[in-house]
Amino acid sequence: MASSSSSRQMKHQVFLSFRGEDTRLNFTSHLLKALKHTGINVFFGEDTLEKGDQLSLALSQAIATSNLSIIVLSVNYASSKSCLAELSDIMDRKDTKGHIVLPIFYHVDPSDVRNLAGRFKISFDEHESGKLDQVQQWQTAFVEVGKLKGWHIEGGKFDRPETEYIKDIVEYVIKKLMNSKAGSASEELVRIDDKKRTILRLIDQEDSRVIGLWGMGGIGKTTLADAVYKEAFPKFEDHYFLQNVCEKSQKQGIESLRNEFLSELLNQKICIDTPSIGLTLIERLKNKRVIVVLDDVNDPDQIDSLGVKYFGDGSKIIITSRDRQVLQNGGANKIYEVKKLNENESLQLFSTFAFKLLNPSVDFRDLSNKFVEYAQGSPLALKVLGSKLYTKTKKDWESEVEKLKEYGQPKILQILKRSFGELDEIEKNIFLDIACIFKRLSMQEAEEILSCCYKGAMCGITNLVDKCLLDIDRRYGEGISVHDMLEEMGKDIVRQESKSIGMRSRLWSLEDVDKVLRYSKDLVNLREIFLIGCKNLRKIPRLPGAINLKFLDWTGCVSLVELPCLNHLASLKWLYLVDCYSLKKFPELPKNIEELYLSESGIEVVPDSIEHLARLERLDLRYLRVKNISSHISTLESLWQLDLSYCPIAKFPEIPRNLKELRLLGTQIEELPSCFDCQSSLTHLVLSGTSIKTVDVRSMIIRFENLVSLKMNDCKSLELLSEVPPSLGCLEAHGCTSLEKVTFTDQNLFEVPDDVFTIFSNCFKLNQDSIDIKETAMFKVGAQLVTWISLGESGCELQRLFFCFPGNEISANNFEFQRLNSSLNVKIAPKRRFGGRFLAFAIFLVADLTNCRHYKDLECICEYQLKATGGGNEKNKTKWYDHEGRDLESYFKFKGDHILILFNDDMVKKDKGYEEASFEFYIKGHYYCWDEDEDQLDDIKVKKCGVHVFYVDEDQFDEMASGGLYPASLFSF
Repeated sequence: MASSSSSRQMKHQVFLSFRGEDTRLNFTSHLLKALKHTGINVFFGEDTLEKGDQLSLALSQAIATSNLSIIVLSVNYASSKSCLAELSDIMDRKDTKGHIVLPIFYHVDPSDVRNLAGRFKISFDEHESGKLDQVQQWQTAFVEVGKLKGWHIEGGKFDRPETEYIKDIVEYVIKKLMNSKAGSASEELVRIDDKKRTILRLIDQEDSRVIGLWGMGGIGKTTLADAVYKEAFPKFEDHYFLQNVCEKSQKQGIESLRNEFLSELLNQKICIDTPSIGLTLIERLKNKRVIVVLDDVNDPDQIDSLGVKYFGDGSKIIITSRDRQVLQNGGANKIYEVKKLNENESLQLFSTFAFKLLNPSVDFRDLSNKFVEYAQGSPLALKVLGSKLYTKTKKDWESEVEKLKEYGQPKILQILKRSFGELDEIEKNIFLDIACIFKRLSMQEAEEILSCCYKGAMCGITNLVDKCLLDIDRRYGEGISVHDMLEEMGKDIVRQESKSIGMRSRLWSLEDVDKVLRYSKDLVNLREIFLIGCKNLRKIPRLPGAINLKFLDWTGCVSLVELPCLNHLASLKWLYLVDCYSLKKFPELPKNIEELYLSESGIEVVPDSIEHLARLERLDLRYLRVKNISSHISTLESLWQLDLSYCPIAKFPEIPRNLKELRLLGTQIEELPSCFDCQSSLTHLVLSGTSIKTVDVRSMIIRFENLVSLKMNDCKSLELLSEVPPSLGCLEAHGCTSLEKVTFTDQNLFEVPDDVFTIFSNCFKLNQDSIDIKETAMFKVGAQLVTWISLGESGCELQRLFFCFPGNEISANNFEFQRLNSSLNVKIAPKRRFGGRFLAFAIFLVADLTNCRHYKDLECICEYQLKATGGGNEKNKTKWYDHEGRDLESYFKFKGDHILILFNDDMVKKDKGYEEASFEFYIKGHYYCWDEDEDQLDDIKVKKCGVHVFYVDEDQFDEMASGGLYPASLFSF
């Protein structure tokens, strides 16, 4: 059934009605994904109605405010009272309101629906025996929907694949919605649907191969192109949206951009190092019917160089540009002018941001009209003005109107500069840094870099997003984006700082940087130099006078062979020399530098002089040819992160006492030292891909007493992992194919952390007869349970446990309730004492994880219901999913069946006289899709499941909490 997951009264294009137990995890989920992929707003949920309930107000309103309903009629659909209530309401609105209804007969005979035959007759007989008043109304609606034209999906080997049915259904839905009178308003661009339909009609015309969208900056060309693209691309063989063609062609060169573009379309790495495309590739392109968008083109040569003229018959190319002549010279068959918004449209969009409504309040209507007049129909200006005025008083509005009048003739750029001028100094600097240099960094990267420059950088970024001066582009992994008009405004502000290039605070143009490096001597205002991919740059001058320079980035300068002494740059904090293959010598740097990135450079020696970098916090030496690390690195008291991954070092390095993170991934280290000279603050250690054979974790913990994470993935020689303490929150040992034994320390000697992840996936030699891993998992569940109960829900951090190891069997001593497949029922033992008690449930699942890439891509879901003696029920849902902690460098390749042992504090319940619990388990694999705003999901079958019940009496709390001891006798099993 479909149900409400939100209380917002908003319009939905499609209402999806279905029987959850039949199709939730297969056909319906795939149909839902396909509909959303085209930009269709679908009402979909999984809540259930109580027995005998009427259709809820939320569901009725959702149906009423939808254009169209899809009803997936499956074998058990009629057994659900809530589904029949939905169906009755839908058919009533079809007859009275012209609501569109599309039935899908999924693995059922349409004649059985029309005639109430087969399983449907049994279901309605059961409803009638319950003497429900609504049964006759449900029967009438059910018979009527069986008479409608729809899709009959029989299934079986002779039927078409379901993917083909879904494609047909989605295309039909799009046509129905486009032909319906009801429209929808877009926050980004009012009445975008009208404009979108116009472009879609052009796409349907055979003589419209190249369609140009022309208009001024900030008018909404890219937004319109994106809306059209999302709706049209399912009809084409392949598709691609190439953003910011002008900017990218300048930065990386048109040849490189062409290779990237064609690689995406052909699903193969393409590398063309000639000006023209070869005949073989042209023939392949001619066989492709594609739709592509080339966004922000400023030169017709860009269109020609990308090879779009070679695409096959029926292909469509949409190009956005501010210059009509570019579109004409680029071969556009039709050019659509994206015009300014009219007065009513402008007022509606302005109100969306200023009031979060579609119309202004009465007291602010006149003032709103004045701001609309100043914005001149620009969506960008309306958004910025409205966001700035949101929640402000009428006096603030009047003051803002007076300030705008000072400009005389209103201009959009002046409106934008007004918003910039009212930022505080930190916000101004953050905006200029991002607009000029850090555009399209991820949120995490921006926070890491800018937090080193400014206190409260994350708060500043959030404020800029709220003011519509920055945006978060979720299509590209939470990247920060800046509208091109705002970017140009920021760069213009920096240019106006001084006529002398060297006196400006930021440099981003290669030409400007070249002039400064060659000729300028007065660099006192220079704060940042951003120079990436300059393949011909060989030497750098000393940069005399750049006393305020903080940031230098020479990533990808592959010909750079020499750096001058830079120790006179007293303000330098960050230096990037990544991928500078020709650079052999470690740079001479000022002592105040905080972050140094030298990965994949040609440096072969880390000198003793590194000890002078007293404030160095991060040091990245990945992929260097360094065989020995100077022991003087251990004197760096400020260093907290050191990455030596893939360096050919064979000895564990001497590290500073304050180091928190040490990465030795892929090094040649074969053993850990038996003793250490001093205590360390190390919390995270990565030894993955090394040749270590034996690790005594307890002796390591004695030295690294703060260690919470140890990663040893793909250590093919590792045979023994001994004395693992329960205090280790994260232990990863995926793919350790020689690992035969794991032992754990005395559990009572260490405190168990709130988050526990223990991974032995693909460790196929691991002794399956050993119960250490399973018993340790159960002990840690018990310890987390004690913490949660003794501290109370409000005073305790989230408790989670996730164990993973190969296998498909687990002892009934650990999990007394077991069953094949994905569901089971559990009998709750009656109380043995007076007073209250808690119930806690640990679960295990068996699943084939083949093709899963990482355990943090798994989303494990448990739906369970507790039934009380008096008839009361409690429904619960919990899940395990931790994608935010994902290490992007580690990709696992699971093979075969694995056991998962899971627990979190959502599985702890106060016993209200429960006598039975029923469980349903699901596993989903998340795979990020760049064409969508959210992950793709693949269902993974649960082969076997089990539950262990902990019974904890309230009078045991004091005993449990004292001394941090958690013996089994404290629990009733």
